Amino acid sequence: MDHIDPIDTRILRVLQSDARISNQALAGRVGLSPSATLRRVQALERSGAIQGYRAVLSPAARGTGFTAYVAVGLNDHTKAGQEGFERGVAGAPQVRECHNITGTVEYLLRVEAADLAAYKHFHTEVLGVLPQVRSLQTYVVMGSPKDDRA
Repeated sequence: MDHIDPIDTRILRVLQSDARISNQALAGRVGLSPSATLRRVQALERSGAIQGYRAVLSPAARGTGFTAYVAVGLNDHTKAGQEGFERGVAGAPQVRECHNITGTVEYLLRVEAADLAAYKHFHTEVLGVLPQVRSLQTYVVMGSPKDDRA
């Protein structure tokens, strides 16, 4: 799909807030017939505009009561250094997001752990032993008044 028109944008907004909505209800919300809506949703899926559908789980169901963002500075700024770091965190289930960013550090991680002790273990025994890591700065999440991630 080369162009996302205003109707596609409405479909995407509705699905982003409620991916379980029936096609019939979605059609009513965007002002199309159910068959036209289904065709558009399928085209959005094929084009990659819709990359998937997910269940949003509560932290308690995931066994996580501790969330932090960790700014990671590398001591090796080569492509090989970045790839080594990325391999190191790819297998860590505590790392829910890993972003290569600009600024004074190279990466920002969203980390979830059961509690502070579990985070300390991760910080010391997983991140702390990666040879590419120069610095770690942890920002503990105290609350999330807005979180639109699915």
